[in-house]
Amino acid sequence: MPNVLQELEWRGFVQQATPGLAAHFAKGPVTAYCGFDPTAPSLQLGNLMPLMLLANLQRGGHRPIVLMGGGTGLIGDPSGKAGERPLLSKEQIRENLQHQRDQMARFLEFGAGPTAALLLDNAKWLSSQGLIDFLRNVGKHFTVNVMLQKESVKARLEAGLSFTEFSYMLLQAYDFLHLFRERQCTLQVGGSDQWGNITAGVDLIRRIENAEAHGLVAPLVTMASGKKFGKTETGAIYLDAKLTTPYKFYQFWINVDDRDVAGYLKLFTLKAQGDIDELAAQQKRDPAGRPAQRALATDVTTRVHSADVLQSVQAASAILFGDEQAEVHPQVFEILAGEIPTTVVEGDSDNMTLVDLVARSGLAKSKSEARRSIEQGGIYVNQQRIDDVARTIASGDWIGGRNLLLRKGKKDYALLRRAV
Repeated sequence: MPNVLQELEWRGFVQQATPGLAAHFAKGPVTAYCGFDPTAPSLQLGNLMPLMLLANLQRGGHRPIVLMGGGTGLIGDPSGKAGERPLLSKEQIRENLQHQRDQMARFLEFGAGPTAALLLDNAKWLSSQGLIDFLRNVGKHFTVNVMLQKESVKARLEAGLSFTEFSYMLLQAYDFLHLFRERQCTLQVGGSDQWGNITAGVDLIRRIENAEAHGLVAPLVTMASGKKFGKTETGAIYLDAKLTTPYKFYQFWINVDDRDVAGYLKLFTLKAQGDIDELAAQQKRDPAGRPAQRALATDVTTRVHSADVLQSVQAASAILFGDEQAEVHPQVFEILAGEIPTTVVEGDSDNMTLVDLVARSGLAKSKSEARRSIEQGGIYVNQQRIDDVARTIASGDWIGGRNLLLRKGKKDYALLRRAV
């Protein structure tokens, strides 16, 4: 069995681990879990680190458990939060769970077999847990003075911390105990802000079961620019195409800083060390070509959105960055429609003049301005320059029967779409 801990360390997944973890791995296959609270309808880039950590464990011959926090998500984890979040309804939690379940399957192999991933929901055991029994059986093993020393709690004391969130640590520790008993799970992994909660579970298993359990946390992913990883000026980057377009998702990775790209290839792809070293060497030889960023963007976008979507995104990127030889096909317009000004053309659009359509698209303020732009050779239709002001748009010009791409100069684009 490969030395999975060394692999995790090389890739940059290990910031802190409980003593004896290497020896624990050496004994044989390990079942490990990571918790995800479904407080958003989609996973974000910040969730990729723990998902890829689990994926590497699975590749190393170990069984990953994805624990969806259908129960703890109703409480809210104070770790890393500046203030208390609004509590979600049970219906909202259920909807978010369903969306996130589908996204998990793009990273982990579920099904049958000794290393097949399991997807569980802690609502199944927490919702039936009586308060009196919980306090007697679990609460008595925690002292308030120790809990107050945990960083996740200390950071919130001055701003105010409700008892609801204060109790989160006990619930997460009980999750670990339950999985230890029912699934022989002996390792919990997570982000560095989870260290206090994870070690609370390790201690609970030791106290109640007199058994060995372990924890491992990954460091916070940083960006050389100083910006928060997975965030842009417009907000978080989601895995759901409805919340973050595949084009914007791809562009995030393409624009990764040269100083970050080698580390991100280790964390967010399953490429071998030799392949990553070669990409890093190519990057040094040709930084303008961004070979490492292209490999990173290709790998992650394919995993999250599919190879077909990647192809359309790459074609759309080529178009928007001025490649006049870029292929224009119907699927590309689904990508472009979310990225450039788009106008729906109602009614009979055959034999409309190009002058009229350029003005309607917003690339010109008036028909006279549109006419001048065409005469000067500055207007392109589906990547082809048109300088005939009398040109009309025939049915054959509409790609896929409904799409017409206009460009003014080198960078100004507009999309016209026939009404369905």
